[in-house]
This record gives sequence, structure tokens and C-alpha cells, in this order.
Amino acid sequence: MNKPSQIHLWLMRAAFCVLVLMILFFQLLPLQTQPGQWAPPDLLIGFAFAWSVRRPEFVPPLMLAALLLLADLLLQRPPGLYAALVLLACENLKGRARALRASTLVAELLTAAMLMIGVAIAYRLVLKLMLIDTAPMGLSLLQLGLTILSYPIVVLVTHGIMRVRKTGPGDLETAGGRI
Repeated sequence: MNKPSQIHLWLMRAAFCVLVLMILFFQLLPLQTQPGQWAPPDLLIGFAFAWSVRRPEFVPPLMLAALLLLADLLLQRPPGLYAALVLLACENLKGRARALRASTLVAELLTAAMLMIGVAIAYRLVLKLMLIDTAPMGLSLLQLGLTILSYPIVVLVTHGIMRVRKTGPGDLETAGGRI
């Protein structure tokens, strides 16, 4: 590997870490003292999915697991459950990344939506089986719907502002080989 690509790889990994920490910071800000009537979209899963499809090498599994576990701890969710489910979904997307590179945004959105629905169902099911209180179903469905609807905006930010783009057939990977 040459130096510029290695530096770029680590800079983009650091950028993803900063992005996750910014999302967590804004989620932890006490903007309201009363419980809300709606739940904002889960941008963490949106950006993790978008980066996993576009450039899987920027989101290594260990780093993603650590960041998601930190999110579980800070957001007072059962430690590791949501992190494991999102990590499995991201790894599934990384496995499909080659096929999704050649597809349209609609196909990517449908794939991401199905995985988001799967993560939400599995998360809620495990919480119910363990007899842990969950948010009302309507609130969870609203958050899931808003997360799916915000995915194209997340992709636009990822692609346009953060310059994390899908690799093309002639692009060189960071390992030096062709895709």
C-alpha cells in the first residue's frame, strides 16, 4: 500500500468516528424536558449502512462494533444487543456491496430498508423475550419509518458533502487491487 491511500483510509475511518460521536452528542443534548410525541430517525444506522455500501473498508467491523457499543451504553440500551444486530446488518450490506454498486439508489434503499426492518423486529423481539420494557409500538414504527425516509438524505450527505462515493470498476482499492 502506498502512503497517500493508507493516510486517506485512516482519515476516513477517523471521519466516520467523528460523525458517530457528533450524532451521539446531539442525541444526548437535553433539548426537551418532557417525553416527545415522535422519535427522530436513527441516523447512526443510516450512516453505517451508507458507508458500508459505498466504501466497506472505511467501516471495519471492530471499529463499528466499538462505536455501536458506545452508543448502546450512552443511550442506555441493553449493551451489545443493538450493536450486534446493526453490525450483522452492516456486514450483510458489505457482502452485497459489489452488487449494490452497480444498482440504483432505489435498489439500495429497498435493501437498506429491509435490513432496518429486520434489525427493528429482532431488537424488539429479543427485548420482549427478555421481558424488558419497550417503547410503544407506534413510536417505534414512526422512528423506523423516518429512518427509512431519511436514508436518501443520508446518502446525499455521504456522497455530496463527505465525498464517500461508490467505487467504480476502474478505481483502485486501498489494497492496490482492482475491484
